[in-house]
Amino acid sequence: MNITINGELLNVNSKALVEVLQRFGAVAPFAVAVNGEFIPQSQHSNYVLNEGDSVELLSPIQGG
Repeated sequence: MNITINGELLNVNSKALVEVLQRFGAVAPFAVAVNGEFIPQSQHSNYVLNEGDSVELLSPIQGG
């Protein structure tokens, strides 16, 4: 299945969001949006991705 994560096209075997994030190397803390919709962390383990989904992985940045 092909999805896009942060603009990078990936072919993944799993449809489980949490597994795809682990494969991509996501390190907490982070926020996730799929097709522009925020996915709460409490739903990561139950969220199922579909062919062509666009995932944005956002990490906080320190600054001032």
